[in-house]
Amino acid sequence: MSTDTNILRTPPAPVRAAPLEDARRQLAEAVSHLGLSEGTYRLLAHPRREVTVSVPLRLDNGDVELYIGHRVQHNFSRGPAKGGLRYAPTVDLDEVRALAMWMTWKSALLDVPYGGAKGGIAIQPRDHSRAELERLTRRYTSEILPVIGPERDIPAPDVGTDESTMAWIMDTYSVNSGYTVPGVVTGKPLELGGSLGRASATSRGVTHIALAALQHAGIARRGARVAVQGMGKVGRDAARFLAEAGLRVIAVSDQYGAVHHDGGLDIAAVVRHLDVTGSVVGAPGSDELEREALLELDVELLVPAALEGAIHEGNAHRVQARVVVEGANGPTTTAADQVLADHGVLVVPDILANAGGVIVSYFEWVQSNQTYWWSADEVESRLEARMLSAWEQVVRFAADRRLSLRAAATALAVGRVAEAHRLRGLYP
Repeated sequence: MSTDTNILRTPPAPVRAAPLEDARRQLAEAVSHLGLSEGTYRLLAHPRREVTVSVPLRLDNGDVELYIGHRVQHNFSRGPAKGGLRYAPTVDLDEVRALAMWMTWKSALLDVPYGGAKGGIAIQPRDHSRAELERLTRRYTSEILPVIGPERDIPAPDVGTDESTMAWIMDTYSVNSGYTVPGVVTGKPLELGGSLGRASATSRGVTHIALAALQHAGIARRGARVAVQGMGKVGRDAARFLAEAGLRVIAVSDQYGAVHHDGGLDIAAVVRHLDVTGSVVGAPGSDELEREALLELDVELLVPAALEGAIHEGNAHRVQARVVVEGANGPTTTAADQVLADHGVLVVPDILANAGGVIVSYFEWVQSNQTYWWSADEVESRLEARMLSAWEQVVRFAADRRLSLRAAATALAVGRVAEAHRLRGLYP
C-alpha cells in the first residue's frame, strides 16, 4: 500500500440491541409519568449538537488509514456537556447518541451540574501501537476542538481509552489555547491534575449501590454469590470491592470467556492472571465457563459491566439473579426489563448504579478549576454520600409512584432537565 492512500475502515455491523431505541423508549415513559408535553419529548429525544469527523491516521509503517469519529452533545441546560470517549469497533453514531442521552440523565439524577455528551471512534485499539493511538487522539481532538472545553464539553475515559488518552487531549487543547487547561478533561493522570479515586470511582459507586440494593431486597451481604460480566475498567475493581465487602464472587468474564468457582474466586489472583495473559481464562483456582452462561448463573447479585444489550429478550428469562446492578451503560434492553420484572428481579439502572465516575469526574473538574486537591478519603466519603442520597431518592420515588427503579430514576432525571429548560426559557 502506498503511503498516500487513505482507507476507510468500516467495522462489521454488530448484532446487538439498538441502544438509541431503548434510550428513547425510557424517555417516552418518563415523559408520560411526568405529564410532560410531546414537544418536550421531541426536544429531549434529539441531541443539541453532534459532530462527525474524519480522522486520518499515519501508521507506524507509513501507511495512512481513515477512521470515523463522533462527538455528541445531548444537552447542556444544566451545565457544560460531560461524557466519555470510546474507542471500539462497534462505535456508531446512534450508539453515541444513546450514551450521550444517558449521561444527561445520570448527571441530573446525581444533581451534578452537567449535561450529557459522548464521543467515539470506530477502531480496535489493541490493533494499534501506543504511538498510533496518540496520533489518532491528537488528530481527533484537533477536529472537535471548537466544541470542547472546560466550560463547553469535558471528555473522560471510556471503553478503549484511559488516562493517557486524556493527557493527549489535554495537551492538544492546551497547545492550541496557548496555556495549560487541566479542566478540559477528567480522568487525567494524577501528575497532570487528576483526582485521587477517579480511576476506581465507577466501581466504588457500583459497590455502594449493590450493597444498598441487597439490603433493600433483604439479602445478607456475607457470602452472597456474585457474578461479574466484564473485567474492564468497571468490572475488575467492582469484583475486588465486592469480595472485600464479604460477598462471594463466583464467576467473572471478559471478551474471551469466563471462569467460575462455587467456593468463590480469588479475585486478586484472577486480576494478576488477567494482567499477565490479557484474559481471565485459565486463572488459577477456576473452572472455565461459557461466556454467556455467566449471565444465567444462580446468584444473588449479577453485575453486567461490559457493553450495552447484554441482557436481552432472548436470554432474560434464564437470568436467575435476584438483583441486577448495571455497571455498564444500557446492558439491559427494554424488552428484557419487562421479563426481569415479571420474574421479580430487582434491576438497579445504569444511570444510578454506575454514576460514581461522573461524580468523581465532577470532583476532578472542580479541583482542576480551583487548583486545590482533596485527599482520597475526602473523595471517597463525598462519593458515597452522593451515591446513597441518590439511591434513597430513587427508592422513595419508585415506592410513591409504584414504578420500577429504572422508571423512577429516569423520571427524576428527566424532570430536573425539563425544569431547567422551563426556567431558562426558549431563545429567541
